[in-house]
Amino acid sequence: MTQTQATDSPAIHSTRTVRIGSRKSQLALVQTYWVRDQLQQRFPGITFEVHTMSTQGDNILDVALAKIGDKGLFTKELELGMLNREIDFAVHSLKDLPTNLPEGLTLAAVTERENPADALVVQEKYKGCQIDTLPAGAVIGTSSLRRLAQLRHLFPQYTLKDVRGNLNTRLAKLDAGEYDALILAAAGLQRLGMSDRIHQILPAEVSLYAVGQGALGIECRADDVEVISLLKAIEHIPTRDRVLAERAFLRELEGGCQVPIGVHTQLDGETLALTGLVASVDGQQLLKDTVIGSANEAEQVGIQLAHSLRQQGAQEILDQIFVAARH
Repeated sequence: MTQTQATDSPAIHSTRTVRIGSRKSQLALVQTYWVRDQLQQRFPGITFEVHTMSTQGDNILDVALAKIGDKGLFTKELELGMLNREIDFAVHSLKDLPTNLPEGLTLAAVTERENPADALVVQEKYKGCQIDTLPAGAVIGTSSLRRLAQLRHLFPQYTLKDVRGNLNTRLAKLDAGEYDALILAAAGLQRLGMSDRIHQILPAEVSLYAVGQGALGIECRADDVEVISLLKAIEHIPTRDRVLAERAFLRELEGGCQVPIGVHTQLDGETLALTGLVASVDGQQLLKDTVIGSANEAEQVGIQLAHSLRQQGAQEILDQIFVAARH
C-alpha cells in the first residue's frame, strides 16, 4: 500500500488501549494490520490491539451472496462489537460497507485507494487470451452481480459461474480446473502480494468497479472524538472525495452490494467526474451516464448522477431485481 497523503493530526496524549476490529480472512487481517502500523507510527504512545470476529458473510460459503440478500454481510458483527464497546473501530474493505450505517456509528476515515479496477485471472492454458478472446463457453467465476451483468452484456458466449470463498480458495478452484478464469478485485490481489496472478486489468469499457472498491473504510462510534481524531491522521482526501460521490450515488439508488451498480471516478484537481452504471442481472438492459462537478460537493455529484439514471429508467431495472430477489 502507498503512503497516505493526508496531513497528520496533532499527537494525542493518552494511555488508552485502542481495540481494532477485523474479519479473520487473510486479506482483512493484512488490511487491518496495515492500518494499525500506520497509526502506531504516528502515535507511538498509544497501544493498538487487533481483535478478530467472524461475520455472516464469512460463515455462509455454500450460498451465492445475492441469494443471502443482506447488505451488512461482512460488517454487522463488527458494528455490534463497536456499539457494545468491545472494539473501538473496525477496518473494512469499503465496498463491503453499507451506505447507511447504524445509528451511533460513522465512517471516520478512508485510506488511499489501491487500483479499484477488476482483474482477469486465467488458467495457465489461457495465458495468451484477454477477456474478449477467451474461447466460447469458457467458464468464468465471479460472486458479483455487478460483474455478472456487465460480462453477460458484452460476452454472452461465456459461461458464468458463482465462486465463493476467500482469495486463496478461489484461486485454488481456478488452478484445479473448476474455472477457466476468474474476475477479482485487483486491489485484493495486490494487497496479498499476488500481483503476478493479474493477467489483465479490465478497462472501464468492460467493467465499472464496485462503489468504494480498492479503498479501506474505517468505522467507529460517532461520539468517540479521540479515536476519530486518530483516524483522521491516515485519511486520504482525494480518495475520500471520490468514494463519497460513489457512496452517495449508491445510497440515492437504494442499492445494496448485491445489485448490478458500477462506478468509475476521476479526480483532476478540484474537478470530479463520476460515471455510473445500472444493469439488469441478465445484462440485457444497461444504463450508463457521467456527471462532472466539484470535489468539494462530491456527494451532490453522486446524487445528481443517480437522478439522471433514474430519469433514464434505472428505477424500473432496480425494482425488477428487488421483486425477483423476494421470490
